[in-house]
Amino acid sequence: MEFDKLVHQPTRLQMFAHLYAHGETGFTDLQEELDITEGNLASHISKMEDAECVVVEKQFVDRKPQTTYRLSERGEELFESHVQTLEQLISALDT
Repeated sequence: MEFDKLVHQPTRLQMFAHLYAHGETGFTDLQEELDITEGNLASHISKMEDAECVVVEKQFVDRKPQTTYRLSERGEELFESHVQTLEQLISALDT
């Protein structure tokens, strides 16, 4: 039983879980919800984007830049697989 290191890292696991549960989320909302710095969030988003797990959309709203994130299909599949692995681990403890 192996964990995907991209998903298993604690901060990214929170990011995956939030985006999976809430869908498209803005940068500021994600940063505040997870209580992490801008740099930390940007670094983790970059790793997720490089792995094609998150879709980044940038636009201007009322002349202000707005960045939103959502899990890609691959990101959803990796998160679901991770949850399944955790469930199997817990199930094995019960026997």
